[in-house]
Amino acid sequence: MNEPSTFQAALANEAATANLMADLALLLSAGDVITLTGDLGAGKTAAARALIRYLAQVDDLEVPSPTFTLAQTYDLSPFPVLHADLYRVNDPDELEEIGLSPLPEGTVALIEWPERAPNLLPPDRIDIALSHRPSLGSGARAAEITGFGKLAAKVERLAALRRFLELAGSLDAKRQRMPGDASTRSYARLVKGDQSTILMNSPRRPDGPALYDGKSYSEAVHLAEDVKPFVAIANGLRERGYSAPAIHHADLEDGFLITEDFGRDLFIQGDPPRPIVERYQTAVDMLAALHQEPLPDVLPLAPHLDYTVPPFDDNAMMIEVGLMPEWYLPDKGVTLTSNMQADFLLIWQDLFAKLAGAPRTWMLRDFHSPNLIWLAHRKDTGRVGLLDFQDAVMGPAAYDLVSLLQDARIDVPESVEIAMLARYAKERKTADTAFDPAAFVQQYAIMSVQRNTRLLGTFARLNRRDGKPQYLKHQPRVWTYLNRALAHPSLETFREWCIAHVPAPGA
Repeated sequence: MNEPSTFQAALANEAATANLMADLALLLSAGDVITLTGDLGAGKTAAARALIRYLAQVDDLEVPSPTFTLAQTYDLSPFPVLHADLYRVNDPDELEEIGLSPLPEGTVALIEWPERAPNLLPPDRIDIALSHRPSLGSGARAAEITGFGKLAAKVERLAALRRFLELAGSLDAKRQRMPGDASTRSYARLVKGDQSTILMNSPRRPDGPALYDGKSYSEAVHLAEDVKPFVAIANGLRERGYSAPAIHHADLEDGFLITEDFGRDLFIQGDPPRPIVERYQTAVDMLAALHQEPLPDVLPLAPHLDYTVPPFDDNAMMIEVGLMPEWYLPDKGVTLTSNMQADFLLIWQDLFAKLAGAPRTWMLRDFHSPNLIWLAHRKDTGRVGLLDFQDAVMGPAAYDLVSLLQDARIDVPESVEIAMLARYAKERKTADTAFDPAAFVQQYAIMSVQRNTRLLGTFARLNRRDGKPQYLKHQPRVWTYLNRALAHPSLETFREWCIAHVPAPGA
């Protein structure tokens, strides 16, 4: 049984309460339960309202007290929120009638007056006890935050986050929620006057159990398990003139960063979103320039501390493509025989052998539209703002071009892909006459199939294991990209294997 964890916060006004609740929201997961205790007028509803408004990204969202309705549900991203007030509950049977017993799964529950229904409370919860502090002002409150059971760790992390923000001088900055990604990281924009920065919450966490020769999936395929790779690669990119965010404050051990804010000017536009071709051209030029540089695999991180960029080796690539038979095919009712599995491995071993001579460079790995910001005030390739590179490895240059031109989240027309691939090859050939466009196109096709095979499995896993069904909508697009690449002659054997054994999404 985990011991409860408690810390206290002085809240000078309602804005301070809103900041505390925004910080808590940054750490929450679907199913978490937060209770709010205190006398009448202590600020319980104000605290709940602040958290709901932060998640909704609407500062004036109508969030009435549920005193008379007892419960109100808000369908928010990344999870629904239930706001309940139990003050008028007299009989536990009433809770079942209004859908509170048991509490709905996958929903964050904010419960005022929880003492009226103690049997409703799970052993894993966070309690926020609010009280007046008139000596500090009429609107001042004190909050005692206690985590019980498994949520004690979140309260400890909340306390560490608050200490980090205080040391950085950002405790009083207004928080604005930012969309997260498929990882455990979460983000907020910190606004202070006319200045804004980005808060990154990056808890150390391996991705799954040790199923791959004693390693978690993230360790086996060299995904970042803490914030240190981000800092090292960001510094390395900036030193070479590329636009990675400046890091203003860092806690390398707890995994908190405050970084430069690149703004919101994207590389896509329209509905449905499409590439802004001129910006994609600059992104292609940036990759071509980066891939022409000799890049080290060891980077300084802190005094007396270096970071080694891991290799994107055959084992890592094989584990990634293995997500297709592990997660995607079972969703399609396909069970591979041992002979089919052996053929799959042999095909990929042959494809990886074709990559053996490809030069290795910094493979940023997530070089696609959600992670690129247009910096119009900068020059040349410096206009490409880079956001997501903590999973960088030493790997084939073609991979990042595939990430950009076969973006899993938006449709990149084949005509645009071909034009950009030709542009990249021309830039490389101009800078280095030894560059072989035909060999690069083969590498591009192999890395396309490797990446899209992995993504079919990744999105199936995000749905089934992590409860994130929204990623399934990308599978048909990934399937289209996969089939584009399978047209290359070097992929003929794998194309035949896929025709025989891999149903299309929706089939």
